[in-house]
Amino acid sequence: MSTTSARNASPHPPGTDARLNGIIDGFERGLPVFGAFAAPEPAAAIGLRDTDYDAVLFEAEHKPWDPPQLRDALQYLLDRREVRGAEGLAPATTPLVRVPPNGAELSQWHAKQALDLGAYGVVWPHIDTVEEARNAVAACRYPGQEPGDRGPAGLRGDSPAWAARYWGVPTAEYYRRADVWPLAPHGELLVGLMIESVRAVENLDEILRQVAGVGFVMIGEGDLSQELSLPRQYDHPAVVKYKQRILDICAGHGVAVAHPHVTAANVDEAVEQGYRLLFTAPVVSHPGLARGREIAGRS
Repeated sequence: MSTTSARNASPHPPGTDARLNGIIDGFERGLPVFGAFAAPEPAAAIGLRDTDYDAVLFEAEHKPWDPPQLRDALQYLLDRREVRGAEGLAPATTPLVRVPPNGAELSQWHAKQALDLGAYGVVWPHIDTVEEARNAVAACRYPGQEPGDRGPAGLRGDSPAWAARYWGVPTAEYYRRADVWPLAPHGELLVGLMIESVRAVENLDEILRQVAGVGFVMIGEGDLSQELSLPRQYDHPAVVKYKQRILDICAGHGVAVAHPHVTAANVDEAVEQGYRLLFTAPVVSHPGLARGREIAGRS
């Protein structure tokens, strides 16, 4: 089943909104979601537009932070043949942005710019504490949105015009839907936290206990393995132990876990282990994608 047909097949009762965020749609239906890293530039977006990837993570942590390039990449990801009229316009490949970490205001301004350009979520590197996780969720919410149970009050500045246009919805509709899922069940924005240190793993249970609105956790096995003096030895028992702890903690809180290094060699195991968001390297076509979709019954 292709990404587009899978989304269109999703049941939506009369009077309810069709999902714009295909990743959330997959999570809600219990399907593994497949994505790729890509540079935030138009050429990468054009290459990904007609693939079967469900998601793209535009990489601006290790790539330059360039909002005009990101804006153009988001535009080129759209396929104008898929305009949905009043329901909005959503790329078949849902775009997320990994922002640079450790800004003076905890990178709130990076998240604000990515969301204002129309991104459907933000991935936050190097989240180690409850405070940092709370900031990550708060930075993706408007101040007036309902805090809910354990939900941080919003800190996002108000400038929705470009994002509403990108989503293809009126501004009032954007305000209603531009909240973080699953804190807001109708929300179309995802907050992803990267857990990539021993300290972060030790704090993860408390983070998920105290902070609502985390859409998924991504294991930063590169930095984690560096801290353990095992650089990029992802299958070393010491690294595997921490990865399994992350999986177990997230399972206990019902939070999806993303795998950042899926290949044709490990995709079978990753799906079986319960990873729900599987990312390949920044390439247009990857042998692990076809195999993974076959394993997940999505080919």
